[in-house]
Amino acid sequence: MKKKINILLINGPNLNLLGTREPEIYGKKTLEQIVNKIKKKSILLNVTLYDFQSNAEHKIVEKIHNCKKNNIQFILINPGAFTHTSISIRDALSAINIPFFEIHISNIFARENFRSHSWMSDIAQGVISGFGNYGYQIALKTAVKFLLEKEK
Repeated sequence: MKKKINILLINGPNLNLLGTREPEIYGKKTLEQIVNKIKKKSILLNVTLYDFQSNAEHKIVEKIHNCKKNNIQFILINPGAFTHTSISIRDALSAINIPFFEIHISNIFARENFRSHSWMSDIAQGVISGFGNYGYQIALKTAVKFLLEKEK
């Protein structure tokens, strides 16, 4: 049997409001529905998927800091509004040296000008933006592929 892969999914501020917050932009599915769907996919891929959501920047930073001791091999992060403001999350991601994908439900580059800058994208393995909730599945599948190819 193959070694189990551990991936952490982090969702930032206001993503707990998915389903009711601007459904014309973010869709009608709740965060719980999105996470449940990706967890089902993760089982098929032999992945243990841990999920975490917080509106508090320091809690996200602490979660990232603990990734090494928790044997996390890849991070999927939708930093929400922290994308455009958080040097501390960027520094935490940079410090732990674990690959990650930055995920956005909407296309941040086609929205308000202030949303087009990310403090994390230049250190991410990749950015998945504008694919709606399907972006989470793209990120999961691609992270697994990345880790399996890295083992070869």
